[in-house]
Formats: sequence, C-alpha cells, structure tokens
Amino acid sequence: MAQSATHEAPAANGQTKTATFRVFRGDANGGQTQEYTVPVESGMVVLDALHYIQNYQSPDLAVRWNCKAAKCGSCSGEVNGKPSLMCKTRLDHLDLSKPIDVQPMKTFPIIRDLVTDVSWNYEVNKTIQPFTPPDNNSKDWRYYQNDVDRPQEFRKCIECFLCQDVCHVLRNHNQKEHFYGPRWMIRLASLEMHPMDRADRIPFIKEKAGVGLCNITKCCTEVCPEEIKITDNAIIPLKERVVDRYYDPMMWFLRKLGFIR
Repeated sequence: MAQSATHEAPAANGQTKTATFRVFRGDANGGQTQEYTVPVESGMVVLDALHYIQNYQSPDLAVRWNCKAAKCGSCSGEVNGKPSLMCKTRLDHLDLSKPIDVQPMKTFPIIRDLVTDVSWNYEVNKTIQPFTPPDNNSKDWRYYQNDVDRPQEFRKCIECFLCQDVCHVLRNHNQKEHFYGPRWMIRLASLEMHPMDRADRIPFIKEKAGVGLCNITKCCTEVCPEEIKITDNAIIPLKERVVDRYYDPMMWFLRKLGFIR
C-alpha cells in the first residue's frame, strides 16, 4: 500500500540511530535495489521501516500488508535472504551495522516492488476435493479428542506462503506443475486426518500433488510463523500413506486378497 504523497520527515537529532535498507524496486521487466536511510526506534519491525520510506522518501513503493499483527499473511517477503513476515521481523534482531536487504518472494512472479502474484496457490486449492462427510450424514458426530487435535494444528495456517517460497522444489526447480508445495500438503493432511472425511485422496496426493518430490529438508517448518510442524506432522504422514498404498508388499498382498481396500 503506497501513500499518495511524501511528507516532511521528522527532524533528527545527533542521537538518532539509523539503519540502511536496500529495497528492491522494479516489476516483471526487471529492477534493482535502492538504498534508504531510516531512523530506528525501539520495537520497530521491517514493515515499520517500509512505511517510513513510503511516508517520507518513496510514496510509490508497493508493499502488500493488512493487519500488521502476523495474522493475515499479507506482508511476506525476504529479509536478508530469509522468507519472513515483515511485520514480525524486529530490527533489534538484525545486524544494523550492515544494510538490510528486502526483496519480494522469489518463488512467485513480481507484480511491482515487494508485491508478488501468488494467485497460483488459489488455483491449486480449487483442485483439492473438499471435506467429504459420510453418505449417512448425521448431526451426531462423535470421535476421540486426539482425532480432533491432530488436524487442528493445520488450521492455524495464515497462508503467508513463506513455506511455498522457501521450498526448493518450487523456488529453485520451478516444479509448480508437479508439486503443490507445503501449504497444500497441510490442507491435504488436514482432510486426510479428519475422522469423518470419507474421500480417497491418496492417488491424487501421489500423482497430482506430487508428495514424493519433497525430500523433507524441513525448511518449510523453519519459516512458518505459526510454528506448524509441516514436515513431521503433515508431509511425512502423507508419504507414509502413499507408501502403504503403492509400495508396501504386505499391504499390496492384503489388498489383492480383499482384506483391505
């Protein structure tokens, strides 16, 4: 969100601490970083610095943001090379003796400056079969608390798409046609683990979503602002279900005999 006009910056005294920001400026046709000097105050985050730049130096700087409370997932970017929420990245956690590099997410096409086109994610979501209850749908659903708790973790996702950005399958190899990425593995896991869901998504998870392309480096877990254990609790269990269905010889034998479906 860019402001319409610059304002006169507050007068600085000799005691004001400053930080240098190198911010990407450009669009899909290219661009370069531009340096800005920003006064630092206690408690500031990177998004505060970008707002200062908008207000006093470059009103046309494009930055996507909304809640500034690390709950909307809008202000995703890369700070010093790490996919991060800019509203959650505190300046006192950074080395201010060096310029702070702020870039748009690398995995997605640039629209302008720090704003990227993440619409691919929503197109992927449309292909996932939604929650499918039993045919004899009853209002009286009863199941164990741990069956509720297990998929509940995945509901914390704020769709910041930092996990998608850091995933090397998408980021470095651009395999969007073959791999849905960590965020959608979370959704698939939440559906697969729901005790009342009756859809069989295992073939879809194997072929279309491409769960086999993940080599469980856990980089997605490391950048998740909600601290969801994406790899351990979602992707690995999905891999196990695919292995049980297609590669476990005993399961294959029992299925042939008709003991399991």
